[in-house]
Amino acid sequence: MFKIAKIEAFAVSVPLRSPIKMAGIEVRSADNLIVRVRDQDGTIGWGEAASAPTMTGETLNGMVAAIRYMAPQLEGNEVTDPHAIQFGFDRLMYGNHGAKAAIEIALLDLAGKRQNTPLYELLGGKVRDDAIILTMVAGGDLATEIENTKQQVGAGFSSFKVKVGVNPPDRDLERVTIVRGVAGGDAQISADANQGYERDDAITFAQGAAQAGLDFMEQLVSGDDLAGMAACAQASSVPLGADEGFHSMRDIRVHKEFGAASGGSLKTIKFGGAQAVMDASRLMRDLDMHVNLAGKLAETSIASAAIAHLAVAVPRLDWDASVTNQYLADDLVMDPIEIVDGRVRPNDVPGLGIHLSEEKLAKYVLNQ
Repeated sequence: MFKIAKIEAFAVSVPLRSPIKMAGIEVRSADNLIVRVRDQDGTIGWGEAASAPTMTGETLNGMVAAIRYMAPQLEGNEVTDPHAIQFGFDRLMYGNHGAKAAIEIALLDLAGKRQNTPLYELLGGKVRDDAIILTMVAGGDLATEIENTKQQVGAGFSSFKVKVGVNPPDRDLERVTIVRGVAGGDAQISADANQGYERDDAITFAQGAAQAGLDFMEQLVSGDDLAGMAACAQASSVPLGADEGFHSMRDIRVHKEFGAASGGSLKTIKFGGAQAVMDASRLMRDLDMHVNLAGKLAETSIASAAIAHLAVAVPRLDWDASVTNQYLADDLVMDPIEIVDGRVRPNDVPGLGIHLSEEKLAKYVLNQ
């Protein structure tokens, strides 16, 4: 179908509109890997992966180095089947799923352009026309969070995630209760601790989750603490999902087997690309597990476009989708992904459906 001529890696840092507080950190910018793949005819595909050392073990500089290590082994190869793009990556180097995801998305974008096909068709086709977007409640004081929630309700959002694990559990439960009251009874409210609680505090939070009005909660303890997750799940009638604990098909099965999660968050940087996320989503459907589809905080409209295409293609999406370019002060594309009335719909044009601004890329690229 096409021959890979050149693979390039860029490190970028794009500012957020306002800081977002998560367990252990405050995020002020999106420090991400951008990948450009060019074929023998000059057609270009774009990919992106966010750096997430505490989730994937990859730093921004490390991802750039991984691309530069893999690129010579891929350049000159023929791509005859877009569905087989992901299968050769693990032979190139171990791990580095974020870097591999950026290459895979760029190759899928290129394949879609060559075939005049939107990405969602390469992923198996639509099962829905659009998807509900989950928006975050995090950062600032409680008054600011209340005001932000009111504004998001006014903009049509109906799904909210409260970032917890940065305060004692009773204070976080109070915040959740208030957000529930502001968002209304029909909204879907979740809470994500990003591994921030010790086990006793996590169980305390879980025990109060139903009364606080939560619909589901996420990763209350460390991703490798299956026993702690299971204890939290048993302590509450509110479903518990995994995020940092999900990196493979085996992780999904183990969480189900141990009663450690009844659902979870799927990210391209954890599983190694969009096609791996599709495989994971099918497994979770078969296991009757709840599915949240998420971009990492925060991604530009390159990775967010991939999430938008996945959001209409995954078989189950009852915990909604997170498209994170909405948190950026600027973007790298000329046609940013838009959320309308709290929902996202991918562009019905070839590949990702975005057009990168070389001027913006040059503005935010880091010297290397």
